[in-house]
Amino acid sequence: MRLPQKGMIELEGVGMRWGHRVALEDVSLKIDEGDFVAITGPNGGGKTTMLRIILRLLQPSQGQVLFRQDNKLVKELSIGYLPQKNMIDHRFPINVEEVIASGLLSSPNVSAEEQRARVADVIAQVGLESHARSAIGNLSGGQLQRALLGRAIISQPRVLALDEPLSYVDKRFENRIYDLVSELAPKTTILMVTHEMSRISTMANRHLIVNRNLTECSASHHYVRIGCDD
Repeated sequence: MRLPQKGMIELEGVGMRWGHRVALEDVSLKIDEGDFVAITGPNGGGKTTMLRIILRLLQPSQGQVLFRQDNKLVKELSIGYLPQKNMIDHRFPINVEEVIASGLLSSPNVSAEEQRARVADVIAQVGLESHARSAIGNLSGGQLQRALLGRAIISQPRVLALDEPLSYVDKRFENRIYDLVSELAPKTTILMVTHEMSRISTMANRHLIVNRNLTECSASHHYVRIGCDD
């Protein structure tokens, strides 16, 4: 008899407080392998906090986060992460190639030759060929966002977490990000914090609204302007 699959990522009664301020309260969630989860909600509602707890970058005040692989509890998963741009120090002396290559630091079995090939491929994917040797302090906001996206995807992670990936990106490359995410979705579990649901609604199979608590929208295409709007 085949046992039912348990969630790849599970939050059990997660809460987060800073002093008297409640950021999240009693959040429980199961994310299955292959899910594409769009996460919306008001500014300050806890979207990024929840994502960082899922990534174990923050320790919740209560509750726990569980990871599973092949239906067994594991300590970690292969995760690529695109943070918000304002979390990056522009003064750090590193160039685009080095930023993107840093996404392979947790992949020790990748040879130097394969690393060079992957970096070149990803730089082309994110359209930064002419800026490969540019220091991040010399990049525009959109160019830095694209470099950080490259870092997130280069390891071909099982889970891709994107926090406002369209911030600072021009309209032309916004469409390329949609295309990249669409290409990755069939083989990657995707968690995307976003304010822009128009095209994402046709790609995501789940839509979560976070405003201290968590609600899952069950509307057609996981988004309607009444009832599920953030």
